[in-house]
Amino acid sequence: MKVIPYPHVKETLYAEQLPNGLSVYVLPKEGFSKTYATFSTQYGSIDNHFRVQGAQPLKVPDGIAHFLEHKMFEEPTGDIFSVFASRGASANAFTSFDRTSYLFSATEHIHDNLLTLINFVQNPYFTDENVEKEKGIIGQEIKMYQDNPDWRSYYGLIEAMYHKHPVHIDIAGTVESISRITKELLYDCYHTFYHPSNMSLFVVGGVKPEEIMELVRQNQAAKDYKPQGAIERLFEQEPAAVKEKEKVIVLPVSLPKCLFGCKEPEQKATGQQMLKRELTMKVLLDTLVSPSSAIYQKLYDEQLISDSFGSEYNIGDNYAFSAFGGDTKDPEKLISRLREEIDRVKANGVAAADFERSRKKKIGSFMRSLNSPEAIANEFTKYRFKKIDLFDVLPVYEQITIEDVNERLRHHFDWNQLAVSIVRSERK
Repeated sequence: MKVIPYPHVKETLYAEQLPNGLSVYVLPKEGFSKTYATFSTQYGSIDNHFRVQGAQPLKVPDGIAHFLEHKMFEEPTGDIFSVFASRGASANAFTSFDRTSYLFSATEHIHDNLLTLINFVQNPYFTDENVEKEKGIIGQEIKMYQDNPDWRSYYGLIEAMYHKHPVHIDIAGTVESISRITKELLYDCYHTFYHPSNMSLFVVGGVKPEEIMELVRQNQAAKDYKPQGAIERLFEQEPAAVKEKEKVIVLPVSLPKCLFGCKEPEQKATGQQMLKRELTMKVLLDTLVSPSSAIYQKLYDEQLISDSFGSEYNIGDNYAFSAFGGDTKDPEKLISRLREEIDRVKANGVAAADFERSRKKKIGSFMRSLNSPEAIANEFTKYRFKKIDLFDVLPVYEQITIEDVNERLRHHFDWNQLAVSIVRSERK
């Protein structure tokens, strides 16, 4: 077991890779009563075309990673949620673009809950009958989200940006795509992506590292996993340009919803390079359009935005894009005004005081997050699968300069790469 101290954040991480390939991490938090654990696989909605070393490529229906996540909670003996609940634990799971995580939080029976988490994820139970039943359940979920204006505006933006990359496909898939899912395909995906070598177990809270490690070692040693070759994700070449400049969706909304952002050309950034790009963009977006920024105040005073307005930046395997927006009475004017204001900042550069305030705000927010077991576990796993160490976030923030931010400002906001998604009650 490796002991990895991080004196700059006063944390110590315990890590071990087991013989079957599973990576196990324990972060003890003295004085914490709650323990939070995640068992995650590097498998998300974008992984719909892949090849395991030595095997033929496999293209699977959209939404299968999310479908598989749903089915994992069903055991021959019943629903696994009731087992956690009987011990006072809260369990859940989620699927994102590039990972699936199963988790629980509890203040007692930690060892029993941890074994339950590991064992149910490593014990799939798919039948023709329960797969068909799940299609109806997830189909209803998909239809529900189709009526959700916020969800539609967000995916409308990504659909407008991307031609080929599967990031533009709804994580749940479509009713048509999930109709093609079979128990055989679920087992194919499970055995590919749920092999211990593609997974990570992270435990944080009031625990003793050696006890947790020994518990997991014994559990995994009793299971027979054959070595698996590397997984190759297969992506079509994504054109640099956006697919559509504007996408309009008609839904019954009292006020239009408008999201817009810039798509970055395909990039291969990984590790520290990806982390610096992401954190630099976070500082830049805070400087430009956080509620304390001059641009936000101008747009608010002009009644073009409300407190629903926000921004984000997403970066992953061969995709990166920004997103801005919220409710607005005049989408076209909002976009025009924001472009004007960003062009003005591009011409003059970010003000030094604004940059430093935003950078310190982000550092403070990160440090506060280290008091949340949930935030630590979810962020650690997200970054680990991108070959990034969560605890490198602080030193990278400290190293970001105003020149870095101004360079990202000039390169990211290329209006030729702008895409717009509008949800309104009638098409103009």
